[in-house]
Amino acid sequence: MAQQNGIGFNANQIKVLAIGTMVLDHGASVLLETSSWEWCLRLLGRLTAPVMCFFIAEGYHHTSNLKKYMGRLLLLAVISHVPFHLCFGQDVRAIWRSTDVGFSLLFGLVALTIWDRSKISLLKKCMGLALCCLLAYSADWNYIAVLWILGFGIFYGDRQKQSLFFCMIAGIYLAQSLIYDSSLSRFGVFLAIPLLWHYNGERGVKNPSGFDRAFTGFIQLICF
Repeated sequence: MAQQNGIGFNANQIKVLAIGTMVLDHGASVLLETSSWEWCLRLLGRLTAPVMCFFIAEGYHHTSNLKKYMGRLLLLAVISHVPFHLCFGQDVRAIWRSTDVGFSLLFGLVALTIWDRSKISLLKKCMGLALCCLLAYSADWNYIAVLWILGFGIFYGDRQKQSLFFCMIAGIYLAQSLIYDSSLSRFGVFLAIPLLWHYNGERGVKNPSGFDRAFTGFIQLICF
């Protein structure tokens, strides 16, 4: 979805905005359950997951070491598991029941990697994708995040196709409300579209050992 013209928001700016909306979403979920403001704040918070998925796909196309990239995501997922469960009062040991979004992002990256391998047959690619979706099922944003990452990665550089695929998967996400909940906040995922359309393709401040680690660390601090 990048404009590639220097006008708009760079990656760091969008990530900072995603942090802010995530704080609003988690804060509303934990502290404002009975407040009339909860659904509004959670509506804004719903744009965070699509932004995370988008930049996982961006990272796939820009990383110089895919194995290290996956390793960092795995580390994030493992570290996030305990604070995620403590935050929402869940059983830390029951990883098969629920876990944090880090695992969804990891399996989304794995799915994109498999799909992009030309030597793998279409049947095996579909089987690999199905397995990634299954493994991510207990994680926050589950197979929805896996499919979003896949779509953002496959249609890299074509914002129209990325948006169309994103909306198709978002439709499945909205349909889940018939099973899990009927909160209008789920429509907040569509707020990510205009934001990502204004992504200018630039990273921003070039400090990989600073900003990116601070971004990850702040997420863990919020969870704690």
